[in-house]
Order: sequence, then C-alpha cells, then structure tokens
Amino acid sequence: MITFIKNYFRRPTPLEMIAKELAIAHLCKLEAETAVDYAVSVVRYNDTRIARLTKHITTHQGAINE
Repeated sequence: MITFIKNYFRRPTPLEMIAKELAIAHLCKLEAETAVDYAVSVVRYNDTRIARLTKHITTHQGAINE
C-alpha cells in the first residue's frame, strides 16, 4: 500500500512522459483522420447533390424554352 502511494505521488520519468505524449499524439491523429473521413463524405455528398440539381435545372430550362 505504501508503495502504491509513493508511486502515485512521484514525478514521472522523462521516458514515461514521452510515452504518454506519444499515446496522446496517436489519439489526436486518429481523431483528425476521422474528421477528414467525415469532411470528404460531406464534399462527395454535395458534389452528387450539385450534379443532380444541375441536371434537373438544365432539364427544366430546356422544357421552358420549347
């Protein structure tokens, strides 16, 4: 029990600090990659939407001009 308390209050070693920061960096990178995946899907969705709406507007303008 005393060892646990001592370990809890001791300062971490530089190697432990580096390992912790590296783990955090990996997690941040994963979160950023997830955000990129989401953003790419939003861009694709809007590209498809624009193409569909452009097609519809072209079709309706052709019908009006006739």
